[in-house]
Amino acid sequence: MEKIVYVDNAATTPISAPVLDAMLPFLKTHFGNPSSIYSVGQTAKKAMEEARATIAACLGATPREVYFTSGGSEADNWAIKGVARAMQKKGKNHIITSKFEHHAVLHTVQALEKEGFAVTYLDVHDDGIVRIDELERAIKDKTALVSIMYANNEIGTIQPIPEIGEVCRRYNVLFHTDAVQAVGHLRVDVVEQNIDLLSLSAHKFHGPKGIGALYVKNGVVLQNLIEGGAQERRRRAGTENVAEIVGMAKALEIACEGIESQNEKLIAIRDKLIENLLKIEHTRLNGHPKKRLAGNVNVSFSGIEGESLLLMLDANGICASSGSACTSGSLDPSHVLLAIGLPHEIAHGSLRITLSEENSMADVDYILGVLPPIVAKLRSMSPLWEKITRKNA
Repeated sequence: MEKIVYVDNAATTPISAPVLDAMLPFLKTHFGNPSSIYSVGQTAKKAMEEARATIAACLGATPREVYFTSGGSEADNWAIKGVARAMQKKGKNHIITSKFEHHAVLHTVQALEKEGFAVTYLDVHDDGIVRIDELERAIKDKTALVSIMYANNEIGTIQPIPEIGEVCRRYNVLFHTDAVQAVGHLRVDVVEQNIDLLSLSAHKFHGPKGIGALYVKNGVVLQNLIEGGAQERRRRAGTENVAEIVGMAKALEIACEGIESQNEKLIAIRDKLIENLLKIEHTRLNGHPKKRLAGNVNVSFSGIEGESLLLMLDANGICASSGSACTSGSLDPSHVLLAIGLPHEIAHGSLRITLSEENSMADVDYILGVLPPIVAKLRSMSPLWEKITRKNA
């Protein structure tokens, strides 16, 4: 296969050359344990603390509010379990989240339900947006935490984060946001946006896999998730992954410097792709048409199955993903698409294309040349499509 068009950047992104260059010295020469007192270890520690300061600056935080984790899932678990268990001691055992959070959040609150916590799952409606008035009505005297993702990983919708944070602040409730898809792609300021805890992951903005961070506002009390050492000011045990921490900071620094120009380019590419895909009959755009990440396109094609679509795209060198969970061995469609009201048969025929600054109009033209004939071919073999066309005849 000669041509490869990679458009699954919400799943992961390739490490950029400057990031790899920044990491290499800490894999070879400056390999010391940052907890060691000799010079090799202290060199590593200095680099780690400089990286912490860089990440904090990109978030509008202070360095002491940034804690390194193994990724976004750990950060989500720590934020939610840590706050919930700390606030339970004060008689607060209620959590609010949305129906289409990442499973790192949903499975965590479901685990807490088994421990006796009460959880309210907010609707996200057909546009994938949480309503502020519904959030406000859901808050109770015993509400300990609100956890609402910044931008959805499947349909790209961006939540009204400052407004959510303002409501939480008014009711003295802590606010956590899973910002894994947002950091590096949107301007984030934890102070201006009233955020108490925020999760991020490096591999979503051209950093390495297996490294992330949790912002914890100064004064927020949460229990430790991992015990066993004095690292991260005794809040998260385990020898720090210095090379990847340095790489994450470099990747975020580069991303934050170019957010506006990159998004301007991506929106033009995205909108051309959406406009032309919607010319295919019985196709719908999932999520809000404008309040979405600049690189996100999520559409559903009636009458086909997402896994077959992905396999045929892959045969043509296009790497994308489906709204359907079939590719992970499940017959159930995406919980995100069900949450916005799609019936099962339409949710199964969904396609997620997520662009990065490395994509071009030429990539879009290639996709638009390949995709419509594939949809037509799959529909020609589909009993469901035959049923749809008979119904509309």
